[in-house]
Order: sequence, then structure tokens, then C-alpha cells
Amino acid sequence: MEDRKVVIIGLDCLEPTLVERWIDDLPNLKRIMEEGIYGKIRSTDPPITIPAWSAMMSGYSPGSLGLYGFRNRGDFSYDALKLATSRTVKKKRVWDILSDRGKKVVLLGVPQTYPPNRVNGQMVSGWLTPDTSAQYTYPTSLKSELVDVFGEYIIDVKDFRTDDKERLLREIYAFSNQHFDIAEYMITKKNWDFFMMVDMGPDRFHHGFWKFFDTTHPKHVPGNELSDCVREYYIFLDGRLGRLLKKVPEESVIVVVSDHGAQPMMGGVAINEWLIDKGYLAVKDYPKELTPIRKIEIDWEKTKAWGEGGYYCRIFVNVKGREPKGVVDPGDYDDFLNEIIDEISNMKDESGNLIGNVCFRPGDLYREVNGIPPDIFVYLGNLRYRSVGSLGVGGYITYDNDTGPDDANHSFYGFFAMSGTESRGVRDGISIVDVAPTVLSLFGIDAPDDIEGKAIK
Repeated sequence: MEDRKVVIIGLDCLEPTLVERWIDDLPNLKRIMEEGIYGKIRSTDPPITIPAWSAMMSGYSPGSLGLYGFRNRGDFSYDALKLATSRTVKKKRVWDILSDRGKKVVLLGVPQTYPPNRVNGQMVSGWLTPDTSAQYTYPTSLKSELVDVFGEYIIDVKDFRTDDKERLLREIYAFSNQHFDIAEYMITKKNWDFFMMVDMGPDRFHHGFWKFFDTTHPKHVPGNELSDCVREYYIFLDGRLGRLLKKVPEESVIVVVSDHGAQPMMGGVAINEWLIDKGYLAVKDYPKELTPIRKIEIDWEKTKAWGEGGYYCRIFVNVKGREPKGVVDPGDYDDFLNEIIDEISNMKDESGNLIGNVCFRPGDLYREVNGIPPDIFVYLGNLRYRSVGSLGVGGYITYDNDTGPDDANHSFYGFFAMSGTESRGVRDGISIVDVAPTVLSLFGIDAPDDIEGKAIK
């Protein structure tokens, strides 16, 4: 274990059923699976990029981390949603522990690593880095080194919710190619015991192109010219994976993992339209056109609850003595939650069919609840519908996303495969918080006593 090397290739949103469907076209993934262990990995609640990657690499749930999305309430005011940066992660992640033990680490594009912190090695932050003028590497000299070799670093695919699919295809491939090019460079030029990269390309591809191949998608057009583009992208990723692994020492442990999966988006629920219909939310001027809820003047003295948009729905309750103009008496809080959960659970679509919403209180999901979570988590249509936060939609069921065209929602299970140990075969019941203790065990390091995951054998 003293000389062991571990490589994690993170492919954000890689969907396990698509890997299974196209496995004969994916020889490198197939080899890792055949030479090791593999299975579906249960993502976090909620199954979204932040908090999923930090939960994966720390071994703690979003409740313990106090992270429930890429923006979280900083206090109980109405407009204090703050970006979840690296500084909001209070638990040590794998690379922190390995650095403390003198192991060399190299990180590339891992979500929630901006601003980069000191590690015993190298770090290039990824998604949520504000722009390339920011200092996104540790050490600082690494930034100019990479720019000299690869040009300007591509942090993310800009405006990926677009109808300009030709541009989107071009930019996702450029994005993923640069990430794998930098990965090949760093894995050969730098000293490391633990290497980890995350490519957000699969996530952008699913959101941009799911409807073209999935005949069950409500917007699928039979015979379209892009019907094979997702399979072709998976083949491309597999090829880049194979190229990268040729540069890795043969005895290395290889882990390929995604933070969540993907599924077709069947529609959206304009949650604040619904809350107005039910009398829970009041606004002073209903907009004449589609308008984000944050730009609308809410009549807080008449509002009991409001919602946020996103891949899952967050309901916040306007509690007296907690929020600045709260109206729900704390003594009525539980009864009010039960009432609104019952109403949401019985929400119907335009045909009168139950949408299939699933609601949770924070305490239902986590053994520990830190930070300020939503009062209610809602998986609309069990995540087959997204939450549309804007008003001006004209009804609460919609088939258009208020932040641009989007074909896919997240699903609860991602992909996991690991080779380079003596273990073989399919594994069931893998949790995303199991990855961190697994990596630590590979180096012979005990995980923290209160960690929520367990090592995968």
C-alpha cells in the first residue's frame, strides 16, 4: 500500500443504463468492469452535482455537510442564497486526508474545489470557478503553465441550454477534449499517489441532447439527424478514457464513477404558480412575462411558502420569528408542513393524473442536519419533472424550462467501476458516501470514526 496509486475518473451524470446499453461499443469501460467490480451507485438526496461530489469525496451526506444545492441559504432572510464554494465544505475530503499523510495528490476539475486550497500536490478547480481571470490553480504557477500548453482553460460549456445544437456539440467536445488533454499532461508530468479528474461533459450532453435518442421523451422526433449523437459521445469518452489509462502505471487502482445518472425530463412544474393557486404565496404585481421569482415583489405578510427552481424543488416556509416577515406560527409549523406535503403529493397533471411527487423533510433524509435546508424537499414526478421557479408561465404545468431548453433531469443512480484490486463482479447497494472510505482503505488509512460511508470490497 505504501506505493499504491489510485486514479479516479469522474464523469458527471454518466448514466449506468446507457453504459449497459452500449457496453459493446465501450471497450475500455468494459475491461475495467470485467477486471474489477462494478454496479450502480446511489447518489445523494438530492442527486445533484453539488453536494454529490463533496459527499462522495468526504463520506458525509449533504445534511452533515450542510449543502443542499449549488446555492444555499446563508441566513433566514429572503435573498441570501450563497454559492457553495470550497470554503463551505467543513469536512475533510480524501485529498485533504491524503495530503496530511504525505501522499501526493493531483486534482483536475472536481466540483466545489474553487477557490483551490493548499494540498500536497496540484489542483485545478472546475465548475463554479467564476471565470479564467480568477486564480483557479494550486500552486498559482500551475495556471500559467497550463495556459502556455493548452490555451485558456475551459471551465464549463457556456449557455448549454440552447437550441443551437451545432455550437453545443462543438463546445462540449472541445471542453471534454481539453480536460482529458490536461489530465494526460498532469498524470505524466506531475508526481502523484492519488489522481482525480471530473469531466462535466456527460452532464451537459444529457441536458442538451437526451430527446434526440430517447423515443420515450415527449419532445423526441423520430428520424432526427442527432439520434445517435449521445451514443457517439459515450464512445468518444471511452476512447479518451483508454488513451488516459495507457499513461497510468499498470498496478494502479482505477475508479470510474458518476455522481448521479440521467433520465428524460417529462415536463416542469411552475411551483410558485401552484403556490399562488393554492393561496400559499402572494405577489404584489403578477408579471406580464416570464420572470424569475427573485425579481418579483412578494407580499410577505400574505405568504406562507415559496419555492425555488431546479432539478428538484425546494419549498421554504415563511415562519414567524424566523423569517423577517414570517406569518406561519412556529406552533403551527408541523401541521402546515403536513398540509402542504399532502397537497403537493396529490398534485395532478393536465390530464388529471397524479404527477407522482415525493416529499421529504430534512430529518427524513439525514442523520444530521446542518446549515439551512429547505423546509420540504420535493422530487416532482419522482424527478421526472423539474421545478420551474419563475412566474408568468400561465399555469403550473409547463413543457418549457425557464432557464433554457433542457431535455434531461437527474436520476438517483450513477455508475461505479473499480479495477486494480483482487475483487471481481457486480456489487449492489453501493452508496456515494462509500467512495471516500474505499479510497482511504486502499492507502491503508482509517476513515474518520463518524464517516457515513463504508469501504467497498
